[in-house]
Amino acid sequence: LALQNDIAIFQPQSLRDQEETIKQLQPDVFVVVAFGMLLPQKILDIPLLGCVNIHGSILPRWRGAAPIQRAIEAGDSETGVSIMQMEAGLDTGPIFQVLKTQINDQATSLTLHDELSQLGAQGICETLATMENHLNENQDTIQANKQDDRLACYAKKITKSEAQVDWHESPELIQRKIRAFNPWPVCQTRHQETRIRLWKSSVVDMPSEKLGSTAGQIIKIDDTGITITCGSTSQALKLETLQRDGSKALASKEFINGYPIKIGDRLA
Repeated sequence: LALQNDIAIFQPQSLRDQEETIKQLQPDVFVVVAFGMLLPQKILDIPLLGCVNIHGSILPRWRGAAPIQRAIEAGDSETGVSIMQMEAGLDTGPIFQVLKTQINDQATSLTLHDELSQLGAQGICETLATMENHLNENQDTIQANKQDDRLACYAKKITKSEAQVDWHESPELIQRKIRAFNPWPVCQTRHQETRIRLWKSSVVDMPSEKLGSTAGQIIKIDDTGITITCGSTSQALKLETLQRDGSKALASKEFINGYPIKIGDRLA
């Protein structure tokens, strides 16, 4: 889109030694989205109105690299985007605007990301329009609200090792991780020597006759899913969409038609 409208594009591998190039552009404001590195203070100081960031959480909750995934994993009922003034700290700057949305019990990182991207676009356009009005009227930039650092928590970067399912955890937590790590790195388990990725699941009540079963044991297979015991005496996890190596993701009914798995087997 930028090329179609004759807007210059620069794609440096890093911002090192880019200070003079950026200064020559005489920018009024920077907009930063999904940029994986901290901007040094000498870069932050260049634009007249500073640097504005779109962050995928309700700050100060979930500062850091993976706010969408961590909100789902933690079981938060709502999240949003924060339009914030950048400063040297990690997502610590004052907030111009917050737009919120509910997290439903089937939301994945992919679906929530797409929803937040729409809110972010709305919020940044509104904030920039207000900034422009203030600039045209020779006023100081718009008011931003300081974050309460006491309420801050950190959304650490996602690692592949986190995607290994521990069946001793509660079914609620495992289900949230399956959603949080979709589409990457995707939760996985093993059946004998076969790795199985888990794409969709739901929490179900544990049949009374299966109470005390070993965590990770298959206790029921039907057209709706494969039910697994977890670290809970009253609930279990039903796997609804699965994928083994060398195959595509399949609904459980199709999966069990093409793969030998039975009641009593254990997932590692």
